[in-house]
Amino acid sequence: MNVNPTTLRIATAARRLLDKEGAEAVTMRRVAQAVGITPMAIYRHYPDRAGLLNALADTGFAELATRLARQRFPGGIEQQLTKMAEIYLEHALHNPRLFELMFLKPREGARRYPRDFKAGPSPNGNLKAAVVQEGMTSGYFRKDDVWEIVFEMGALSHGLIMLYLGGRLAVPPARFRVMYRRSFRRYLRGIRK
Repeated sequence: MNVNPTTLRIATAARRLLDKEGAEAVTMRRVAQAVGITPMAIYRHYPDRAGLLNALADTGFAELATRLARQRFPGGIEQQLTKMAEIYLEHALHNPRLFELMFLKPREGARRYPRDFKAGPSPNGNLKAAVVQEGMTSGYFRKDDVWEIVFEMGALSHGLIMLYLGGRLAVPPARFRVMYRRSFRRYLRGIRK
C-alpha cells in the first residue's frame, strides 16, 4: 500500500501531539505547523479534524490487532483470555492518550455495541469472541450471549485502566498489573459453568 508522504507526515505529527498532550492538542493548525504546511493543506489528506482523530484511533486499533495476531495463545480458555487482556493492558499503558482516544472519546464512526460488534468488524473483539464461544461449546463457561460477555470483559479492562491512568489507584505499575490480572481471572471464574 502506497501512502502519500505528506499524509504520513501529518499522521506522525498528529500522533506525537496526541501522545504528548492528548486529543485536544491535535488541531489542524498545530499539526500543520509541526509538518511545515498550511492548515488548509491538511484537508487534502483528511476531511476534517474528526477524520484525522479517527485515523489515529484506527491506527491504534490496527497496532493492537497486530500485537494480538503476532501472539500465540497456548493453554486453556482462561489462560488465553488472560493473555489477551494482558496485551490489551500493555497497549493501554504504553499509549495512554491513544487508548483514551480509541475507547473513551466520542467519535463519529466508532463501533457501537451490540450491532457493530455482532456484525464482526472488530478483529480484537472477534478473537475474544472465538475463545469465549469455544469456552461455552466445551462446557468451560455457562451458555450465554458471547458478545455481551466480550463487551463486559472490555468494560472491566477499560474501567480498571482508566481508574489507574486517572490516578485513582495509589499503587505502582507492577502492583496494578497484578490487581488487573486478578480482577480479570475473578470475572472469568464468575462465568464458569
